[in-house]
Amino acid sequence: MKIKLGIFGGTFAPIHNGHMNAAIVFYDRMALDRLIIMPTFIPPHKKISADDDPEKRLEMCRLAFRGEKRNITVSDYEIGQGGKSYTYLTLRHYSAPDCDITFLVGTDMFLSLDSWKEPAEIFSLARIALIRREAADCGIEAMIAEAKEKYRTDYHADIADIKCPAVDISSTEVRTLAAEGRDISGLVPDSVRDYIIENRLYSGRGGIKQ
Repeated sequence: MKIKLGIFGGTFAPIHNGHMNAAIVFYDRMALDRLIIMPTFIPPHKKISADDDPEKRLEMCRLAFRGEKRNITVSDYEIGQGGKSYTYLTLRHYSAPDCDITFLVGTDMFLSLDSWKEPAEIFSLARIALIRREAADCGIEAMIAEAKEKYRTDYHADIADIKCPAVDISSTEVRTLAAEGRDISGLVPDSVRDYIIENRLYSGRGGIKQ
C-alpha cells in the first residue's frame, strides 16, 4: 500500500491560524499518512524585502505544529536549497514508487498553476487538492470550473476539492498589527505570537510584501 503524503507549501510570513486550520482539514479529509509543511526560501510569485528571514519563518512553523498529534512535520528542504523555490523540484525530490503525493493549494494559486515553472511535471507528480477558504462567489466558481477543465484536458490533472470553513485571516494583517504593536492573539498560535514579540518581528513592516 502506498503512503499518502501531503505537501503544503507557502511563505508562512508568519504562519497563522488560517494556515493551521487548512493543514488539519487537508490531513483529515485526504486521510493522509504524513503531511509536510514546506516554507519557501524565495517564492517565485511574490516579492520579498531584504530583511525577510526564512529561518525565522521556518522556526515559527515548527513552533506552530509542536505537539500536534497528527503526523505533520515541517521541512527545511526548500530553504536549504536556496534560490527560488520551484514546486516541481520539491515534488521531484519527494517522489517515490511507494508514495502518492497530494499538493495543497488555495484558490489564487490554483488559478495560476499553469503559469508555474514546469506545470506538466507538477500535475504528473502530484494530485492537486484545492482548498476553499473564501466565501462562495459565482465569478470565482466559474473561473475554478474553467481552470479544472483546462488542467484535466491539457495535463490529465487529478484534482480534489476540499471544503474548509472560512477563516478571515491573512499574514499581511498579522504583520500590520504586529508592526503597530497591537494584539495578534487569536490570529496565530500562542507560541508564534510569543516568538514574534520576543524577536520584534515586523516592527519595521518587513517581510513578504503581498
